[in-house]
Amino acid sequence: MFIDIHVHTRRRPGLPRDGKPAYATPEQLIARYDAIGVERAVLLPGVSPECARQIQSVEEVLEICQDCGGRFIPFCNVDPRQLSNSSQAPLGELLEFYRAAGCKGVGEVSANLPFDHPMVENLFRACERLGMPLTFHMSPSLGGNYGLYDEPGLPLLEKALRKFPKLVFLGHSQAFWAEIGPLQDVRQRGGYPSGPVEAPGRVVELMRRYPNLHGDLSANSGCNAVSRDEGFGCEFLAEFQDRLYFGTDICAPDTPTPLVDYLLRLRNEARISQTCFDTLAKVNAARLLGL
Repeated sequence: MFIDIHVHTRRRPGLPRDGKPAYATPEQLIARYDAIGVERAVLLPGVSPECARQIQSVEEVLEICQDCGGRFIPFCNVDPRQLSNSSQAPLGELLEFYRAAGCKGVGEVSANLPFDHPMVENLFRACERLGMPLTFHMSPSLGGNYGLYDEPGLPLLEKALRKFPKLVFLGHSQAFWAEIGPLQDVRQRGGYPSGPVEAPGRVVELMRRYPNLHGDLSANSGCNAVSRDEGFGCEFLAEFQDRLYFGTDICAPDTPTPLVDYLLRLRNEARISQTCFDTLAKVNAARLLGL
């Protein structure tokens, strides 16, 4: 029924994550997926120190995918500072190697650098050249956080969308999805705004303007964006159904997956069409990743 565009795993349980349980193992993930109807999932390696107590290799993700009978789809991940901490680093060589090994995209990019930092743009340029979609985590701050930094109103993301028009960006995280509607307070960028969406926000404006901006609906950030105001959420899902992707962002074995029940209810109550549901649930992912 579903293809999950965004999940993490570790072959063996490691360090707890800031007091939270360790990442789910592949076996634990598969058990969860069997229960909620997820057929396949994109594994995102964690390579940046801002977002990891233990750095994960792309090779581990490739091995997990190989061992699990096609249940998982590998993305590779490259930190923009990798190789030489330079905007001239040949990151494309790494991406070419991993693409040949079966990786379908890049992410989750979590380095805490501005979207328009020369090293970040070097990574974007390589991804665009190789036709590899990129999933980013957006941060509302520089320092004390992880993810590519943008300001309120997302001007740096817009700059990237213009500069790299053939690169598919998959938007993710609180700082991104908080701007589905106008910000009432910049502090909302680090959380989950509630209440009606009074007008389209910057995410809507950018998706209307730039066809290379897609939306990763995983985690509470994505689900909250389309459920805080159900009427607006249904309109958003319908308008952008060809560029939105079901996801869970399961980390721990017991991470909630509210988007599953929410989308099923919207379909069953005819708030969204069966075609819209199918497109969000798996068709878009299959098309983007060439499955």
